[in-house]
Amino acid sequence: MVRAPYLGRPLRLEPFRALSLAPSRIGDPTSARLYSRPYRGVASRISSWLARGDLREHRDSALYLHEYTAAGITVRGVVGILDVSHRTDDPDQAAVLPHEGVRTAQATQLASRMRQMRVHPAPILLTYHAPEGVAALLDRVQAGAPDEQYDDHGGQHHRVWAITDEAVIAQLREAWAAQQALIADGHHRYAAYAELQGLAEPGDGAATDFGLAMLIDQDDTPLQLGAIHRVLAGVNLRDLRSAAEAVGATWTAGGREATLGRLGPGVIALSDGRGWATLEFASADTPITGDVGYLHDRVLPRLRRQPSRVLHAHQVDAALKRARPGRDVAVLLAAPSFDTILSSASTGQLLPEKATSFQPKPHPGVLIRLLDAARLEKSRH
Repeated sequence: MVRAPYLGRPLRLEPFRALSLAPSRIGDPTSARLYSRPYRGVASRISSWLARGDLREHRDSALYLHEYTAAGITVRGVVGILDVSHRTDDPDQAAVLPHEGVRTAQATQLASRMRQMRVHPAPILLTYHAPEGVAALLDRVQAGAPDEQYDDHGGQHHRVWAITDEAVIAQLREAWAAQQALIADGHHRYAAYAELQGLAEPGDGAATDFGLAMLIDQDDTPLQLGAIHRVLAGVNLRDLRSAAEAVGATWTAGGREATLGRLGPGVIALSDGRGWATLEFASADTPITGDVGYLHDRVLPRLRRQPSRVLHAHQVDAALKRARPGRDVAVLLAAPSFDTILSSASTGQLLPEKATSFQPKPHPGVLIRLLDAARLEKSRH
């Protein structure tokens, strides 16, 4: 696991001319066939989907205000192409902050796939504390009728406004320039954008200097931040207690209800399906990476034997179902705060893999970026 490159300021999203799947196709798993192997055939598939109405081109180059509602939660953000052409080694000067490591091989594979497909199927999600005035500016955009409004195949409701007014775009550019955004979803795609830009060939130009991104104001319509629990295979509660006490944590055995009732910041709940306990540590001992960092960086290294596997689960019940008495332990974590993650990322710290879950995510296909429209035109003829 490595840290993806930092992009230097200014934080910059630029207009582009989007493609969109038909509403009946968005949220439909069969739509993934558009991007299936062979990847070099994606351009011709796009042409055929355009011809039969499963895909359409937007009329103008624009920034897009995209509002979506899923499971009763409404989120809005601005979609554009993110400038990935500048680098910095200083997190203080970074426009985009990764908070999780990436696997080099996976990022390289994605970059190769993008190079062949010549398309970005969905934006990565970036979230930030917007400066004063941005929410009001987007409210004014939303005062007009949306260019699109529909429920997709998967049940999400979408509204999209194309922002083509140069004065509004200039105001957004100015507001964003000095900001830092945290990657909420898409660390490997972000790393692939950077790798693709670094391997640019003559003639690639803006095709590889930008990557598709959605910028969401965490103070306006926040993404919900949830925990991702762990199941430690081949570990028992006795071993975990020894490791916890070795680092000065307080171990308290109890029943299910009492244990789950105490789960919260600084208190980790554990169960093998039969026994229950909490692991508690003082706030002064909490690393900048929070509870999940404490678990991975301090407790797990003190185990007399390491887990044979670390499984992940988004729901408490799903984690508990995988735990087997005396053989595996479910480790239940409280959700970290956005500012905890932002703080650790801004100092160059990385959280362990699968440390955060930002929800809800929009279904892919609402706004798609073609890397170079010329290839599409050529494939049509």
